Amino acid sequence: MAHALEARKLTKVFGGAPAVDSLELSVDAGEVVGFLGPNGAGKTTTLRMLLGLLRPTSGEAMILGHRAGTAYAREHAAYVSGDVSLWPQLTGREAIAFLGSLHGSLDAAYRDRLIEIFELDPEKRIRAYSKGNRQKVALVAAFATRAEVLLLDEPTSGLDPLMERVFRDCIIEAQQRGQAVLLSSHMISEVEHLCGRVAMIRSGKLVSVADVEELGAHVGTEFEITGDVGDLRGVKGVTSVSALPDGVRVQVVGSPDALLQALAKTHVTSLRTKEASLEEIFLSFYDQSTAPPS
Repeated sequence: MAHALEARKLTKVFGGAPAVDSLELSVDAGEVVGFLGPNGAGKTTTLRMLLGLLRPTSGEAMILGHRAGTAYAREHAAYVSGDVSLWPQLTGREAIAFLGSLHGSLDAAYRDRLIEIFELDPEKRIRAYSKGNRQKVALVAAFATRAEVLLLDEPTSGLDPLMERVFRDCIIEAQQRGQAVLLSSHMISEVEHLCGRVAMIRSGKLVSVADVEELGAHVGTEFEITGDVGDLRGVKGVTSVSALPDGVRVQVVGSPDALLQALAKTHVTSLRTKEASLEEIFLSFYDQSTAPPS
C-alpha cells in the first residue's frame, strides 16, 4: 500500500544552491509527523513541492501514490500556511465556501461545527478580521474538506492559547479518522503533544526522522540528586555531572541502571528525574549537525 504522503530524494535548487537536498520522508494514514527546523531550513519549500506548487529539480513528491500537483493529489490534500492571504471583500463564510469549491468537496455539517468551536464570526468581511481570525478561516476550510492528507505550515500562527487547544483537538480527531498530517511548527510543545514521529531538517537536509521517544535516547535523562553521593563521573551512561548546592545534577544517556546501582551504595535524600523535552532534543541534534568536524 502506498504511503499517504511521500518524498523520494526530493530536491529543489535555487540559483545553484539546494534549498532541499535529497529529502526522503513518508507519512502514513492516521499518522501525525512533526516537521522541525530553523528558519530557512527548507520546510516551506518541501511543503510547496508536496502540494505541487513548486516543481522539484529532481526526485518525486507523492500524495496517495499520485504525483503531487495532479488533479487527484490536489483533490485529496489540504493546506494551511502560517501567513494566510484571503480576499478582503469576501465574508468569512464566502471565503470558506470558495476554498471548499477550489478543493472540490466540503463537509457542511463539520464546517458549521468548526465555525462554532473556533468562535469565528463568518459574516464579517475578511478585511475586518485579525490575523488570528484569518487563520481560523483557513483552518476551518482545510479541516472541513476531510482531505486524506493535511499539510500544515505554522498553522496556529496568530491563534490564542484557547484556540490552539481547539486546533489540537481537531488534529487528534483527524488522526482518529485516518487522515495523514505533516505539521511544520515552531511551537515545539505543539509537536510534542500531537506527533508520534518528528523529522528534523537543517539546510535542506534531514538531520533525523524518528519516534519522539526514540529521539529522547540521544539526549538522555537528567537526574537531580540530593545527598552525599561521591564522584559519579565514571559511572556507565553518565555523560555529565554538575554541582548543586546540596547535591549533583547528572545527565545519563541510555539505561540508568548503572547510576542507580552506584547510588544504592551512597546516602541519597532525594532523587528527581527530568526527561529531555523535544526542544532540548532538537537543539542537541542541531548543535551536532553544525559542529565542525573533529
